[in-house]
Amino acid sequence: MTRDELIDRTKRLIVDGDGLLASPSLEVLRTWLQRSDELLGSAWGSMDRYHLAWLMVGKPKWTVRGRPMTPDEEAAYVREVAAQKTSALRMSLDAVERQGMPFRGETGGIGIGPGPGDLPGDSGQPADPGLPRGRFGLPSEADDLAERVRQAREEAALHADHDVPRAPRPERMQR
Repeated sequence: MTRDELIDRTKRLIVDGDGLLASPSLEVLRTWLQRSDELLGSAWGSMDRYHLAWLMVGKPKWTVRGRPMTPDEEAAYVREVAAQKTSALRMSLDAVERQGMPFRGETGGIGIGPGPGDLPGDSGQPADPGLPRGRFGLPSEADDLAERVRQAREEAALHADHDVPRAPRPERMQR
């Protein structure tokens, strides 16, 4: 999938989501959720239950159990789920369109979003030409990241035994 295809399909799903907010339908919601899940899965990978629960997508604040929903309850449910998923689609669109993030199913190159100098008011040059620049136009101190990570791991290894019990526990407290 190309970046333009992902942007176009995401924008269409956002419009459909806004339509669900205006005119809720449980059947249309199910179809729309399936289409949006397929698109987001192909672009970013599938989400496990942990991530979905964290995002609260499809988890209404209240649920009706043991009886069919009334039309008002069904409309409120559809609106709530559609608003949550539309928000996730807007974040995805922002990541691809504005931030130029690479995505999983991308064809035609990785990260083909705007580069240095492509944004208004951005000459592509560092703010202070006297500052040394490293890879990817980042400050040169970013190049020593591997060394800093190695040092952090060494320091963490010094504290590896901190989770070991320090004093013997009486037998009666062992369970």
